[in-house]
Amino acid sequence: MTTTADTTAVTPRELWTLFEPVHAVTYFSPEAVTAFEDAGLRGFWRGYFAGRSAPLGVTGPRPVAAAFCSFAPSMVAQSLPAVWDVVTPGQTLEVRRAGARAALARLLGDQEERVAEAAGLLAEAAEAADLTGRPLAAANAALEVPKDPLDLLWHTATVLREHRGDGHVAAQVAADLDGCEILALRVGIDLPRSELQPYRGWSDEEWDASVERLAERGLLTPEGKATDAGRALLTEIEEGTDRAAARPWAGVDTGRLHRALEPLARTVARTLRFPNPIGLPERSGV
Repeated sequence: MTTTADTTAVTPRELWTLFEPVHAVTYFSPEAVTAFEDAGLRGFWRGYFAGRSAPLGVTGPRPVAAAFCSFAPSMVAQSLPAVWDVVTPGQTLEVRRAGARAALARLLGDQEERVAEAAGLLAEAAEAADLTGRPLAAANAALEVPKDPLDLLWHTATVLREHRGDGHVAAQVAADLDGCEILALRVGIDLPRSELQPYRGWSDEEWDASVERLAERGLLTPEGKATDAGRALLTEIEEGTDRAAARPWAGVDTGRLHRALEPLARTVARTLRFPNPIGLPERSGV
């Protein structure tokens, strides 16, 4: 493998904005939603919690809520463990693969060479990822690595986004923020509450209590607006997330990856809505 000076030109955060849309077809594409429904997982959230937690095996709501971090435990418990009476984790893994591949085939089917190049480079990064303290990344990395380029593109994007997500949770925990508080802080800065609270299952009472706790720490005003200290803390968390996500890219030609993946990300991102519950920013020209 040959690296170039471009390897330091693209930040982990910028790379996340490119591979996250690829992973997100499993949530936002009609093909993925239909695949879960056809498997008997009626209702979006049953498919979501089954699909995302399937690499962990048959798992109950408390470990999943802990790993996913920002979802209310009561919301997770509405789907888990009941979904495992309908499908097995192994069956769910095949359903989510088929749904994601169908979506990517529709969106990127005419870009085979670019898909293969991007998938290969993402695979280099995924293989180099340190999985210490990263349960979701490790569970996905332990799955069989597919050979089909579209499957490989989605699989590696998923390993890397869960790797970054696990690191983000660690940075959040180090900042002493719980799952609702991190959302309330983000709403106090730049995202609408309507894109976070209802999609994470927190009640108004839980949300208001989190705002009150953050206000007591001087991170939010009583009205829920971020203070300078709150903005600084979120910046610290994001910078910590970036540092924790940097190692997989050390040996990857990220400039080449950016050139291959950026057009794919633009195409796939057209299936998303902005703003969205996963916090993915809209790229200019999408």
